[in-house]
Amino acid sequence: MKKVYIFLYFIVVSIPLLMGLVIWQSTRYQNLYREVQRLDTVQSEWIESNKRLIAGIAQYSSPERIVGIAVNQLELQKIRPENKLQVIITGGEKGHEY
Repeated sequence: MKKVYIFLYFIVVSIPLLMGLVIWQSTRYQNLYREVQRLDTVQSEWIESNKRLIAGIAQYSSPERIVGIAVNQLELQKIRPENKLQVIITGGEKGHEY
């Protein structure tokens, strides 16, 4: 008879403990879910920012823009092939290349 009371007492105490454990686990899950959602939003913002930066780099490094700056702002001109001078040095000491 005493074993039956101990078993019932164990069940009566276990049920609220298990319910508390389920509530604690649910709360923890919700907190982690909110954190994942926040990090997903931050990641999306970083991806969009990177896309804008890459587009800006492509725009600033375009050959047309660089030629425009060289000609208009720096007043540079392209050299004609007949005005080029190429110097080739041969010989010299071993191990030295010029």
